Amino acid sequence: MDEDTPVKVHIYDLTKGMARQFSQMFIGKHLDGVWHTGVVAYGQEFFFGGQGIESCPPGTTVLGPPDSIVDLGTTCLPREIFLDWMNGMSLTTFKGSRYHLLDHNCNNFSNEMAQFLTGKSIPSYITDLPAEILATPLGPQLRMMFDQVANSVTASHVGLDPSRTFGESSASSTDDQSPTNPPAHPPPD
Repeated sequence: MDEDTPVKVHIYDLTKGMARQFSQMFIGKHLDGVWHTGVVAYGQEFFFGGQGIESCPPGTTVLGPPDSIVDLGTTCLPREIFLDWMNGMSLTTFKGSRYHLLDHNCNNFSNEMAQFLTGKSIPSYITDLPAEILATPLGPQLRMMFDQVANSVTASHVGLDPSRTFGESSASSTDDQSPTNPPAHPPPD
């Protein structure tokens, strides 16, 4: 029988403190940060972006160490069931072409993964941030700008390998299966 696995949310401020200093002046609302999250479980940190669902050893993203960590408890789900769920999500809800900075981002993924594993959500100050920003006087202009960026990013993903499943990089082979490149499992039928 599998042992319970700890589940944590790693929280990163993408602005490295600049939102705290300048957000009031630029958008008319004080923000403590602009958040990126990843969920740590089964010895890996999982996150979502324009390339789809990715993983790395905890705390080793390009953002450096997390600014804070929230402990969500543990999960008793076996790793294989989790990987099956993750592969299904990587082919549908959280494939890279569906990424959108405001509407379908890393925090939406982290929240869904946290709920799947523990039944708990990530902190609401993170998931509520896009709506708070859009409610500012500059919100409509920011929405237009982010939508244009999303459209150009989606167009650039047309050339990605659609057969890629979670845990595979486009350059990996099926023989390359390590903790950072777990074996791919086909999605459930």
